[in-house]
Amino acid sequence: MLSNREKEELLQIADSRALRNDMRYLKTHRHNPVLVNGTVDLDKLIEFLNGYNEFINHQPKPFRPLPDSIMKL
Repeated sequence: MLSNREKEELLQIADSRALRNDMRYLKTHRHNPVLVNGTVDLDKLIEFLNGYNEFINHQPKPFRPLPDSIMKL
């Protein structure tokens, strides 16, 4: 639960013209690293996901084959 002081602080931040302008700027200048001419480039997607996993220090789990006894969709 937020205290009344924290709620007031969040309302003040939300009312900030500078914050709205900053968010508007970010929205107009954002870049999707995996889109090329409007379509997803799988090589770039895999490169991005590998880099992200390395960034968060994700340790891959060992491969386990799925049991294929009753596979229903």
